[in-house]
Amino acid sequence: MPPQTLQSTYRLNSGHEIPILGYGVYLIPSSQTQRAALEAFESGYRHDTTILTKTKKKVDSAVMYRNEKACGRAIAASGLDREKVFFTTKIPPGSMGYERTKRAVENSLREADVGYFDLILIHAPYGGKEDRLGSWRALVEAQKAGKTKSIGVSNYGIHHLEELEEYIRQGGGGTIDVGQYEIHPWCAREDIVEWLQARNVVVEAYSPLAHGSRMKERLLSELGTKYGKSPAQIMIRWGLQRGLVPLPKSATPSRIRENAEVFDFELDEEDMKRLFTGEYSPTDWDPTLDFD
Repeated sequence: MPPQTLQSTYRLNSGHEIPILGYGVYLIPSSQTQRAALEAFESGYRHDTTILTKTKKKVDSAVMYRNEKACGRAIAASGLDREKVFFTTKIPPGSMGYERTKRAVENSLREADVGYFDLILIHAPYGGKEDRLGSWRALVEAQKAGKTKSIGVSNYGIHHLEELEEYIRQGGGGTIDVGQYEIHPWCAREDIVEWLQARNVVVEAYSPLAHGSRMKERLLSELGTKYGKSPAQIMIRWGLQRGLVPLPKSATPSRIRENAEVFDFELDEEDMKRLFTGEYSPTDWDPTLDFD
């Protein structure tokens, strides 16, 4: 198997490709999002401009972050062809249910002004079974209509995933292309990752740096010294070697670039095991457990 690079992708169940490293814009103010996303396009998410036509850049957005428009403007301002950018959005909690999700998709397309999304995720398992499955049905229709290439879920517990799998099996349509979760060495979610990867579902890791709350951990310091890398790079590399798609977030140009410089080293097997800390400490909410 050839070594991974910034140009590497995974094939989704939908048949489309997703870059193996993304750039998240969670909690970046809208006023800063366009500049930060442009920095990611221009310097952090390709080796150089000579291979620009061969790769997609990945941006994760969501309505509740109020930065879809800024992300759309960044894509337009970047000079990149639309098909070279992998653009994600989410169905927000207040838009669960078939009709509300249909409206949310239209609103997001209008707000971002990008023509289509590469991926739309249900943000969290709100609203009960009827609304969850209604939202999924709306996403399946949006996919068939060309409004999004791929669909998936975020923050679903295994019981939510099994509910959706049964619905699909009974003719509900679609495939789960992506599952997105907070994942880092102090929140490994091994059970959910195993469930998804067994079904060829690509797993995205948001907050892969634990919001910076673990950067002074002795383990990260030791490994950083051993590999000549920053704690952030060690955490991102751990996610990549698990087969995840990390979505590191930063508005700082130097850190955006640093977060992408993770393909020139590899953690050995023992160090990978050490980074499975056994601790379960999400830094965000945990809807996988909060909803029936």
